[in-house]
Amino acid sequence: MPSAARLTRPSVLTALVASSLGAVLAAQTVITPPKNKYTPQQDVELGREAAAEVRREYPIISDEQITGYLERAGRSLVAASPSNLNNPAFEYSFTPVNLKEINAFALPGGPMFVNRGMFDAAQSEGEVVGVMAHELSHVLLRHGTANATKAQNFQIGAVAGAIAGAIIGGGWGEAISQGSQFGLGAWLMKYSRDYEKQADLLGAQIMARAGYDPRDLARMFEAIERESKGNTPPQWLSSHPNPGNRVQYINQEAAKLQIGQRSTGNGFATAKSRFSSLPAATSMADVGKGRGGGGGGSGRETASIGTVGQPVPAPSSQYKTARGGQLFQVSVPSNWTGVSDETAVKFVPQNALGAYQGQSVFTHGVELGVARAASRSLDESTDAFVNALLRGNPGMRVSDSQRAVRISQRAGIATALVGRSALNQTERVGVYTTLLANGSLFYYLTVVPDNDAQTYAATFDRVGNSIRLNDR
Repeated sequence: MPSAARLTRPSVLTALVASSLGAVLAAQTVITPPKNKYTPQQDVELGREAAAEVRREYPIISDEQITGYLERAGRSLVAASPSNLNNPAFEYSFTPVNLKEINAFALPGGPMFVNRGMFDAAQSEGEVVGVMAHELSHVLLRHGTANATKAQNFQIGAVAGAIAGAIIGGGWGEAISQGSQFGLGAWLMKYSRDYEKQADLLGAQIMARAGYDPRDLARMFEAIERESKGNTPPQWLSSHPNPGNRVQYINQEAAKLQIGQRSTGNGFATAKSRFSSLPAATSMADVGKGRGGGGGGSGRETASIGTVGQPVPAPSSQYKTARGGQLFQVSVPSNWTGVSDETAVKFVPQNALGAYQGQSVFTHGVELGVARAASRSLDESTDAFVNALLRGNPGMRVSDSQRAVRISQRAGIATALVGRSALNQTERVGVYTTLLANGSLFYYLTVVPDNDAQTYAATFDRVGNSIRLNDR
């Protein structure tokens, strides 16, 4: 009967639409959290303590329109998160920071910080929200403590300071000198390419459910990549390596997703314009020097061992064992003193480190530390690290061909440099590099005036041969 046919058509159409929509949603990539031996509550405790440290050091923005917008946007993303990943223990917060670098990061358990530089670089609301969705995904998938799970020699312990130090750029050296877990901040905050791809895809899915086009996330990554071709790559890239084909696979994922109804009003333009009424954005370099923090920071005085310019004693024939937290151990002459700086630890003899004519001078000794790797290639990362040293020390140059070495039973590269010191002496610097399991670059650096090079040669060899890395 015609009337019966008219009655059945809408129900058939509804079923077809529901079936089609279900197929679209089912086609999205399934994201499985990595293995993790820690509890969500431990994530929360780490994030809570580290966030408190970050708030003391960072120039936090308190403008109501900016903070209100960021909170609303963040909460809309949390509401759109998969319920099986959104642990009730998590403590979310969304904090704007008056820093010029293009960066945002989320700590374990929920605290998120977004730099003013990220807003300045964004052309649309979706670009900022996309990065926030990406960072939220790291929290939901618990990538930080998953990293620590892979680092079997590390214990969670009291490491919030190490996390904050890795973010702020001033804590690693202190962690070494205090015997705590050097580099754990890097383990928790530097993600693998696999984790980055997971966060990209889950972030795209969360964006779509929250009513944002995931293609905006791809566009923001394009902007960040363009910026990375400049002299100072965006800070965000230091802990978020590009997995490759990032824009392509995000756009492919976006094509599988249904964009939902947006629950928040449009306050992005107002928030973005409010920055013009704030004090000028500071830089991470100023934060590291204690000049940019919300709590004023604590300026760091130039470390000093004796008086630079006075005679430096020869290395002792007696050695002592020193440890860089749980990352490494090394044997150094017993008359050398360990001194931490922003990213490493130096072991120096008397009168070899201190201020001289307004400069911080390091004339004799060794330095061990961790730096960002330019890529997974030891050759490329070493070249980038050496080039950064050369740029920071005008007149220094590579003095010989690079050679292969072994550092703690793994492949390394030795690079010899020569230059003029602040004391107007010819200075010889040896740079020895290898890759850590988490993709960071570990380096061992030797410094000595040319006229003392023979005296120190055997000592430098012995120190280098004694290095034992414990990151695996």
